Amino acid sequence: MGKVTLEAKSRTDSGKKAAKALRAAGHIPAVVYNSSGEAKMLDVDATEFNKIWRSVTSTTLITLTVDGTAHEVFIKDVEYNIRTDAVLHADFWEPATDKEIVLKMKLQYSGTPAGVLKGGFLLKHIPEVTIKAKPAAVPERIVLDIAKVNVGEKFTVADMPAMDGVTVLTPAETSLVSVSAGR
Repeated sequence: MGKVTLEAKSRTDSGKKAAKALRAAGHIPAVVYNSSGEAKMLDVDATEFNKIWRSVTSTTLITLTVDGTAHEVFIKDVEYNIRTDAVLHADFWEPATDKEIVLKMKLQYSGTPAGVLKGGFLLKHIPEVTIKAKPAAVPERIVLDIAKVNVGEKFTVADMPAMDGVTVLTPAETSLVSVSAGR
C-alpha cells in the first residue's frame, strides 16, 4: 500500500457532550499518544478516517497532519458501534522515529503445502511473532510462502525470509507450521 495520509485538527473540548457534537458534525473524536505518554485530543473527519481504517493494518505507518504538522503514527485502537459499525473514537500512537519498537505481528501464509496435497494436515503452531524495528521499517504484513513444506517437515522462524531493518525476537527454532501425515 502507498503512503497513507490523514488530516486532523486539535480540539480542547472533552467529554460526552463534546464527542456527541463532533459525531453529529461528521467528525470522530481521537487522541494521539506520543512515545513519552503525552496525549493530544484531535478531531478527525469521519469520511476520511473510514476510507483508510478498513484498508490498513495495525502496523501501517500513517502520516497524520495535525494543524499543519506531520506526525508518523499507527492506529492503536478504534472504538465503534457494533450495531451501526460507525466509528465512535480512535487512538493513534506516535512512536519515537529514532528508536526501535517491539511489536507482535500476525503471520499470514500463502500457498498450499506440498504435504497437504499428498494427504497431510497443516498444523499452525503460533499465530504471531515478536519483531523489533524502527517505525519506518515495520512491515505492513508478514506473508510466508509455505508451499514447499512436506509431510513430516516444519517451517520455523529460521526459515522466514530476512526483512530489511527488522529483527525477529521469537526464537529461531520456534515452529510456525508443520504438516503431519494423514491417518
